[in-house]
Amino acid sequence: MLVVKNISFGYLNDKSVIQEMDLVIEKGKHVALLGESGCGKSTLLKLIYGLYDLNEGEIYWNDEPVLGPAYNLIPGVDAMRYLAQDFDLMPYTTVAENVGKFLSNINWEKKQNRIDELLHLVDMTNFADVKVKDLSGGQQQRVALARVLAQDPELLLLDEPFSHIDYTRKSMLRRELFSYMKEKGITCIVATHDSLDALSFADETVVLKDGNIVDAGETKELYEVPIDMYVASLFGEVNELYVSDFAPDTEADEVLLFYPHQLMISKQKGVLEVFVEESYFKGDGFMMKSLFKNNRTVYFNHPFAVEPGTIVKLAIKKYA
Repeated sequence: MLVVKNISFGYLNDKSVIQEMDLVIEKGKHVALLGESGCGKSTLLKLIYGLYDLNEGEIYWNDEPVLGPAYNLIPGVDAMRYLAQDFDLMPYTTVAENVGKFLSNINWEKKQNRIDELLHLVDMTNFADVKVKDLSGGQQQRVALARVLAQDPELLLLDEPFSHIDYTRKSMLRRELFSYMKEKGITCIVATHDSLDALSFADETVVLKDGNIVDAGETKELYEVPIDMYVASLFGEVNELYVSDFAPDTEADEVLLFYPHQLMISKQKGVLEVFVEESYFKGDGFMMKSLFKNNRTVYFNHPFAVEPGTIVKLAIKKYA
């Protein structure tokens, strides 16, 4: 279990990047850290790994304190592995040598089998004898993922682990990688800008803003019932509407948040009259950009393109 207790941290001559943060992650859980750039995701991963000394608070992994460079000659925790955005590979050695760098040479056959297993996992078997400097950025990132898995860490900390990988291979790699970690019981924390990393594979999601946790919980619940516009916007386009937009006579008005797929054109039950401005093709349909009263932008999905300038009425999908 990872326990983060009331930690605060700031870089030299800088304001606090992490402020009075508490977090508990159970063993074997996969957790996504979501938030805008500069919110503290990467810094939190480094603190958990012990790369910096805390200003305040404590971090424990399995009841053992995680201490920073002031206490350890070599920063880091043996039970953990951390993959930074710069990969930290050896460019003039081969892919296989990079993956096997920290594996024991006592049993060469066992070591080679482990390297082969991990290269197969990240689909880099055919590049085993290629020097890292001759690989693309996406290929290097896949090698880096294999290397941090090589020693079967108890806790894996990944900072934007799929940022250089093309969409098709990313989808496959995510499925294989997170399935592998679940099978091995590896606890994983992923700092990411890609909401699909959270929606598809994270048991829990932690949302950061300005060095604070603004929401945390089961990923599905955070997506379906976001506490505010900021949290919802991390999962894609979102509309901020009001109860009074649907029921003008309401006395207790409040904000309602809807994703584009939750609104649809309905001639019978539509109550939001909007002016269509643009149609964006999404492959499985279109997302419309429209204007509502007071020049508020409203996005909604539709199976077909709608001619700009058309006025349509929208309803909440489950009630249409």
